[in-house]
Amino acid sequence: MLNTVTAQFIAQLQEILPAVAFPELSDKYLTEPRGRYHGSAGLLVAPDSTEQVSQIMKAASQARVAVVPYGGGTGLVGGQVLPNVEAGAPAPLILSLGRMRKVRACYPEENVLVVEAGAILVEVHAAAARINRLFPLSLASEGTAQVGGLLATNAGGVNVLRYGMARDQVLGIEAVMADGQVFNGLKRLRKDNTGYDLRHLLIGSEGTLGIITAASLKLVPRPSAEGTALLAVQSPRAALELLSRTKEIMGEGISAFEIMSAQGLHFLSEIFPQLRQPWPEPPRWSVLLQLGLSGGIEPEQAFETLFERASDLILDGVIAQSQQQANELWRLRETIPLANKAIGAICSSDISLPLSELPGFIDAAGLRIAEFGALRINCFGHLGDGNLHYNIFPPAGANVVDYADIRGDLQQEVHRLTHELGGSVSAEHGVGRLKVNDIEIFGDPVKLHLMRQIKDTLDPRAILNPGAVLPEKI
Repeated sequence: MLNTVTAQFIAQLQEILPAVAFPELSDKYLTEPRGRYHGSAGLLVAPDSTEQVSQIMKAASQARVAVVPYGGGTGLVGGQVLPNVEAGAPAPLILSLGRMRKVRACYPEENVLVVEAGAILVEVHAAAARINRLFPLSLASEGTAQVGGLLATNAGGVNVLRYGMARDQVLGIEAVMADGQVFNGLKRLRKDNTGYDLRHLLIGSEGTLGIITAASLKLVPRPSAEGTALLAVQSPRAALELLSRTKEIMGEGISAFEIMSAQGLHFLSEIFPQLRQPWPEPPRWSVLLQLGLSGGIEPEQAFETLFERASDLILDGVIAQSQQQANELWRLRETIPLANKAIGAICSSDISLPLSELPGFIDAAGLRIAEFGALRINCFGHLGDGNLHYNIFPPAGANVVDYADIRGDLQQEVHRLTHELGGSVSAEHGVGRLKVNDIEIFGDPVKLHLMRQIKDTLDPRAILNPGAVLPEKI
């Protein structure tokens, strides 16, 4: 049984931490972007060192107080918010890593950057650029998202096709465990076969096994030339074939391969009419292709070859002639989630599928959703790595509130079909609290049993982010 934050517990922390470590508790720490969870807290603490995190965790473990780690607050599955509890139930401690933002070390010759967990992604990009390197993890929330949260959720983004998920871009981590012990795993090694890889156990654990406080990040050389194009195609199957042919021509030169539906571009026209779109009437499907080339290969040459070899697949296309035009094309893709939020989705799914199953899923899911009425579907995402964002909306002019009673059924239909086709109901957003029931329904029971054993071993007092990833133990 967890205990509430008491005046005595607060006084204990005030004796070991400076006054600046106790910022005012604002609403941003008690809500999440989609507004589905409203949190509770007994105390907000913002340490500025790993030693302070260790002291906080030791005190919380001894007092058996729940600790909810908080990064940039951009997560979409409620992992950063412990929902309001009934009167008299224990209030948790919110642990913000926002003051731990230092770049601890830079090793250009090794392509390594060592940063603290509170560093904002855009700051990491800037630090890498200063030594003419690239940290390729890229997503729309890079101006707010923090390294610790990105690693805790194993974030994806638009460059997974080329560089992998967040865990693939990390050589080592430092973390504070539930009892306050510090795991000193900030290695910069490419090879280290000295037993279990605790780095990968903690990355993606969403703060339920330990608190990531720093990381050794892998950098890569910056491409010597980049190119961006928006291409119209007839269908997701045509887009998938285009991906295959593009790989044959450009190999590892493909940085991103994003798919967008006409519905998403129509939403942009409605909510953000100031965004310039290349076509007066959006094509049924379009692909945003980003190239990052080296070795003297020019993007114009690569695109010309692609158009010659895929003329039967590409219906129309726009090639960015400047960085500004490239930014404008990417702004279309990155603004779709904001348009979705303004329109108001009945439900949203972050799923992944084997690449060959994607076209069949989109066709079958559309038929299943049609059984619920004339609903609108905005399907978009990272086609290159099999990750779709599948969002369902009410008919034009209808109120999303009126469809709340079918939200669960729609979500289950999408997730059930995903599971049937060998996919995952959580691709890059994590499990958080939103999908705890889903992984119990669709997850492997042996895996879930092993996960519970790991949780009980590393967090025996069950204080780390209770209710996230796995159900809270009664």
